[in-house]
Amino acid sequence: MGKKKKEVDDRFKRFGTVSFTSITKINDFIDYLDQGKIMGTRCKECDLFFFPPRADCHNCFSSDMEWVEVSGTGKLVTYSKLEFAPIGFGDDLPYAIALLDYGDYKMFGRIAGDVPEDEIHAGMEMTARVNTLPNGQLNYVFHKA
Repeated sequence: MGKKKKEVDDRFKRFGTVSFTSITKINDFIDYLDQGKIMGTRCKECDLFFFPPRADCHNCFSSDMEWVEVSGTGKLVTYSKLEFAPIGFGDDLPYAIALLDYGDYKMFGRIAGDVPEDEIHAGMEMTARVNTLPNGQLNYVFHKA
């Protein structure tokens, strides 16, 4: 009897325009995106919140994490409109990347293409929402609150 081949959990390859990582300890992140939820993780030992989610806490070295939904609004800290892109992202140009401040954590991502450029300004309230790309890949984008 031969060895049973170990099944690979590669759900994370469904994340982003171009997924650079297919295997990670936080593959459940993709299942939550499928459910329309953006999730981070919180360390049960020291209460530190992580986004993007982590499986291990760098503060207290615990691996006792819980999933917590990213909700509410964040304030736009900064953004940049990209005219040039890395390989694999050229078809998306131009697009804007941004940093939102949710208080306990900050979140990096893209601003949704339907947000008028002349309305984007530092300090504006934004929300993060799950987005399905035309090729079926999943990500999240920022919308005006």
